[in-house]
Amino acid sequence: MKLKNLKKKIRRLEKRLQEAPKKLARLKHKLQAAEAAKAMKAARKSAARATATKSFPSTAAKKLSSRKKTKKKLNLSLERRAQLSAAMKARWDAKRAAEANAKSDSAGQDSAQRALPQPPEGRPDGA
Repeated sequence: MKLKNLKKKIRRLEKRLQEAPKKLARLKHKLQAAEAAKAMKAARKSAARATATKSFPSTAAKKLSSRKKTKKKLNLSLERRAQLSAAMKARWDAKRAAEANAKSDSAGQDSAQRALPQPPEGRPDGA
């Protein structure tokens, strides 16, 4: 190795060793500042939560209920939309009939008098 390159490497190494303590101190200072900021944020957040639950208990419930997911609009053809509508109506009718049967059974009436509506026929998907 040439003398010039060797001197250059030594100079760079000495410079790096001198800068290392400064860099370490700077990083430690940054870490302390970040930890202090995080602690302040947590304290502020907990204080806000405490005041919110004390004074406005219903607002927290309103906020949670207002965050419901929005429904995606289905791109359906008119025929398929009508088909699904009929299927849902049939399902609701069956559910109402089942509830009515359960009520009449619990009251001791004869449940054989009522007939369940039949689901629409001709649905290839079975839904």
